[in-house]
Amino acid sequence: MTHSTVRSQQRAALWSGIALVLMALVAFFAQGYVYQSLVIESEAMTTYENLVSHSTLFRFGIIGWGIIVLLDLIVAYGLYRFFKPIRTTFALLIGTLRFIYSFILAFAVLRLVEAERLLDTSTSARQVYETVTSFETIWSLGLIVFGLHLIAVGWVAMRTQFIPRTIGILLVVAGFSYTIVHALYQFPTLESMTTLLELTLMLPMFVGELAFAVWLIVKGRILPTHDITRQSAGDASPAS
Repeated sequence: MTHSTVRSQQRAALWSGIALVLMALVAFFAQGYVYQSLVIESEAMTTYENLVSHSTLFRFGIIGWGIIVLLDLIVAYGLYRFFKPIRTTFALLIGTLRFIYSFILAFAVLRLVEAERLLDTSTSARQVYETVTSFETIWSLGLIVFGLHLIAVGWVAMRTQFIPRTIGILLVVAGFSYTIVHALYQFPTLESMTTLLELTLMLPMFVGELAFAVWLIVKGRILPTHDITRQSAGDASPAS
């Protein structure tokens, strides 16, 4: 592996880590504050009134989701570039899964855009509510793919000599958590059990990717060239 390739890999680590941290912050606003405060489960009229009376906040939330999609695309490409010198096939898998997730999320965000448009029409509160909450349904499907992406990242991370094995394990656990929880959400009769399971697994789901993001920023961008080169020589092959 050339020094220029290693430097490119280090830059990919830095930008991926920054994008992941920014994404967490924007998601806290767009999902944790805006969406959760305006959209009330099973309360179509209350949700409609919230969206009408706080339409500007709702629009800012949509903009936040748009930013998240863009950051996800940066992460998809950045992680592909970061892992490519080590495991080419898995790097492509990691990037592709993240891209597919980003595409599904973008489609889900379009439902929020449609709901915002409906606020200026004579559409019923029920239809607006269903349009808004369809965002969650579509996003949940995307999070199954997102979980598979984290499993792939964690598996490759555990096979490197320079990424702490603990981080790899956390990523795999987080990936399985996302995949299992959101696969179960596709069965409405299991919603109560699934919600409890999600609350139980929330910590590993959050900690896994955040820990990796911090490592990418702090350590990934300054990895010694000889460490990466030795890892690539030992692990990578045209077929891997």
